[in-house]
Amino acid sequence: MKYLLGLAVVMTTFPALAADLTKMEALGKTVFFDPSLSISGTQSCAFCHDPAAGFAPSSPAANEGGGVVEGAVAGMFGNRKPPTAAYAFAAPPLHHVMEEGAPLFLGGGFHDGRATGNVTGSVLADQAMGPFLNPAEMAMPHAACVVARVCAQGPETGYDVRLTDLDPQACAMPLPETLGADCATPGADITLDEETAAAVDGSFRLIARSLAAFEASSAVSPFASRFDNWQAGKGDLTQQERAGFALFKEKALCAECHVLDPGPNGEPVLFTDFTYDNLGVPRNPQNPWYAQAANAAGNEWIDRGLAATLEGDAIYAPFASFQEGKQKVPTLRNVDARSGPDGRRSYMHNGWFKTLEGVVHFYNTRDVLPACDGDATEAEALAKGCWPAPEVAANVNHDELGNLKLTTAEEAAIVAFLRTLTDERP
Repeated sequence: MKYLLGLAVVMTTFPALAADLTKMEALGKTVFFDPSLSISGTQSCAFCHDPAAGFAPSSPAANEGGGVVEGAVAGMFGNRKPPTAAYAFAAPPLHHVMEEGAPLFLGGGFHDGRATGNVTGSVLADQAMGPFLNPAEMAMPHAACVVARVCAQGPETGYDVRLTDLDPQACAMPLPETLGADCATPGADITLDEETAAAVDGSFRLIARSLAAFEASSAVSPFASRFDNWQAGKGDLTQQERAGFALFKEKALCAECHVLDPGPNGEPVLFTDFTYDNLGVPRNPQNPWYAQAANAAGNEWIDRGLAATLEGDAIYAPFASFQEGKQKVPTLRNVDARSGPDGRRSYMHNGWFKTLEGVVHFYNTRDVLPACDGDATEAEALAKGCWPAPEVAANVNHDELGNLKLTTAEEAAIVAFLRTLTDERP
């Protein structure tokens, strides 16, 4: 792989993520912050999953507009806001349970569950492989490009733990002499013989598992918020914050989906039940995906969420129509984490909401306020006292939100409580 040894690798400075890491986790951390693993050499995983923003996007342009982060190829955008990478480790493989005679789907990764956990046996590892090869994200044309670039690194480029430290044969496969040039070409057609392809796949999965290990470590998911300290008897919440927690558990029905049970392995509260829901979120007219050449539907495109994932599954396809518009219930941990005093956040799968206040008011009044006339931004809707129509009208949840009868003070208390869920970094 000498053709890659001259690759200029400019590693971003690692933030202070206090944790004793295993070799697997340490490699995952280095990979997570390595921009050379994108086709442009400018975007790492942290580009969309900023530790300062709770491992969610911190891009002002994305958060203030369409919610979607521009990929490593200029002008290329996906169709959704990147989810947080924190606290995703506990998601089980995509599966169903029967509830009231119908399948209830839960687990999987990404907003639509397409990282099922069936490829590597780990949802988090399945999800970690996606962005490297997504043309609208890191845009590497083949897994061999990722493997080759990781294999070319060492201590001099910030890789104190190398891939071969985990598997001495991980970089032993012969790769084409043209690979270096091909890996710098978006959409390049890279073909490997069967034996080499299998070896590359194994090493690529090992890289993904290292990322999953890092994301599951206390460096990314430390359970270190003011809420956690309060639960442990090491701190206190204000009267308003405690009132917000009481509302969260009861009147506001938040805990119906953002459950307060321990995690599957006894972890502290994860604030998600890993299910899918259509909340009636409006379409985001600022989403750059509508104008992308790859989007044949143009402005008529609809985010079908889980339905699109199930439609491609031979077993689950018959149930797809009942899941239209459903997106994964996210963790609420770090929901207000920001990259700085002026940092921006956006919410929901498409970033339509720009404030926690707007989200809570929507949950409270979605079915009470009149419909807006056409598309509107969150600011416009709040100013006019209306809500735009849901992007997907089918399957909207009317049982746990829409008319909660919360007062203005109660809405504010819930927002105050949600802000206690931000991890305090050393």
